[in-house]
Amino acid sequence: MNKLLILGVCFALTACGQSEQQEEQDTPILTQKSIKRLVPTRTVHREAWAEDIYNIMDELKIERNKQNVCSIIAIVDQESNFVANPQVPGLGAKAVKEVNTRLEEKFTDKLGDRFGKPIAQYFNNVLKNQPSVSNSYLKQMHQVKTEKDLDVLYRQIFDDMTKRYHVSLFTNTAKFVGQDIAEKMNPITTLGSMQVQVRYAQDHLKQSMNTNQLRDYLYTQYGGLYYGIHRLMMYDASYNKPIYRFADYNSGIYSSRNASFQKVLNQLTQQNLALDGDLLVYDKNEKPLSQNSDTEIALLKLFSRNNIVLTPRKIRNDLETEKEQSFESTDTYLTVQKLYKQKTGKSAPYAIMPQVIISGPKLSREYNTNWYATRVNGRYETCMHR
Repeated sequence: MNKLLILGVCFALTACGQSEQQEEQDTPILTQKSIKRLVPTRTVHREAWAEDIYNIMDELKIERNKQNVCSIIAIVDQESNFVANPQVPGLGAKAVKEVNTRLEEKFTDKLGDRFGKPIAQYFNNVLKNQPSVSNSYLKQMHQVKTEKDLDVLYRQIFDDMTKRYHVSLFTNTAKFVGQDIAEKMNPITTLGSMQVQVRYAQDHLKQSMNTNQLRDYLYTQYGGLYYGIHRLMMYDASYNKPIYRFADYNSGIYSSRNASFQKVLNQLTQQNLALDGDLLVYDKNEKPLSQNSDTEIALLKLFSRNNIVLTPRKIRNDLETEKEQSFESTDTYLTVQKLYKQKTGKSAPYAIMPQVIISGPKLSREYNTNWYATRVNGRYETCMHR
């Protein structure tokens, strides 16, 4: 009798536990406690990370369903393993190597031959001799452990450089250098736990702050999460799988949709367009250039061959919306979809994986967007299973 009573109590407790768990799984909106359980157990201060994710999603009015929460967790884990300012193995040595091998190239690339070469020479001299030969900036650079260390050091170098800058040496560039060179030449362009581009954060400032203040804010737990979650979630796309949003996070907003558009064009024109998701040609500051892109040229030929009256100006105007959802309602986009349906009898795929190479001084070798998105998607599936 006692055994039966004990067994009955055990079954009752088990049933209660299962019922509570099932109820939570069926709840579309996750609580802060639920989010904490989804953050990897190895994370230091799991509760604080969960609280920030919870509050930021509320602030940005993003639904706290499990798909959205797991998408955020997967990106944070991939980019930083939930560390606000993560250490980068060998970062100091990599930074010094970049300076020693590509200094002039980087300056001329950003500033042109006229300004780049002489400023690179002056910068190199500052690196080796300031603030002292025994404790030069170059030696300090070798010791950095985190992106923030390197970022702050570069800011100090440029600040010192502009203070010591000899106007008589480069009269025409003194004002230019003093105003712009620090941000223009700082190699740390993606920051924080979600590796957000400074330019993106500047374009979506939630409060007034200068660039250095914004950089410092991105290294905080909340700041890195806020702008990363904004970058990941604050646009609508009709993706049937989250992996395409993960690809976009790496290669650019709507790059998965645009890569599909390029692939459809290839099939209609027998071209071999790069499936990189960029429909226009962009400069170093991500501003579209006036020259026709390969995609633009292919569209002109396709429409001409099919007697479709869309002017070059109209096509260019439509392509300039390629980073927006509204591109899908343009005449250019809709006409290409219609031609594909006529030729194949099927609707064109909405998205494919963009083919973009990932490289940089923080990486040990080159990767591609497929590698990145697949890695993130694995973390996403683990989170969903949990």
